[in-house]
Amino acid sequence: MIDISYVVEFLPKLISYLPITLEIFFLSLVLGLLLGILIAIPRLYNIPVLKSIATIYVSFIRGTPILIQLFLIFYGLPAIVILFGVDLSRMDAFIFVIITYTLHNGGQFAEIFRAAVKSVDYGQTEAAQAIGMSSMQIFIRIVFPQAFRIALPNIGNAAVSSLKDTSLAFSIGVMDMMGRGDTLIAATMKVFEVYIGLAIIYYVIVLIIERLFNWFEKYFNRHLRLASTGG
Repeated sequence: MIDISYVVEFLPKLISYLPITLEIFFLSLVLGLLLGILIAIPRLYNIPVLKSIATIYVSFIRGTPILIQLFLIFYGLPAIVILFGVDLSRMDAFIFVIITYTLHNGGQFAEIFRAAVKSVDYGQTEAAQAIGMSSMQIFIRIVFPQAFRIALPNIGNAAVSSLKDTSLAFSIGVMDMMGRGDTLIAATMKVFEVYIGLAIIYYVIVLIIERLFNWFEKYFNRHLRLASTGG
């Protein structure tokens, strides 16, 4: 039988580790967004060599589980850099988690941005070129704002997936909510109650993220409509 009193007891203990989970989430999300834009640019503008590297990178990220990527970074990166005299054996596992999730999010966001930019009407670019705007001005002032608005729903979905993926960080020793849940299970043997508590917390955070992205979508849609009408 499920003992609800244990769920109530476990919730504060799990929530106390929520800041670590959110730190992983927000850092990797912001850094991943920036990386995704950088990776998308060579594919959008057909930059030689860089386009091929970016394509392979995105394909690898999208084609392999994030848990494998986490282990590859955690065990593989120190083994590679030690060849150049850099010792990462004492580096906090938290840093490896941020690196992995940033790289993973970057690959996801690169494809989202590429598709969004491609969906912007090319006629606007031609019109901007006709009045003498540079490629950089066109991208920053015309293409990117519209592409970002188009990409927002997919960015929101990717953000939700990223939050849930943070639950794997404990597998390399990061004491986040899942890590704390694992210690509670070992101490109390109340497996189901711990996972119910974790499910409640993750579900509430996901609902908040979804609401935030819905607000962002409405805000950007309203802002672009006002800009297009000169209001």
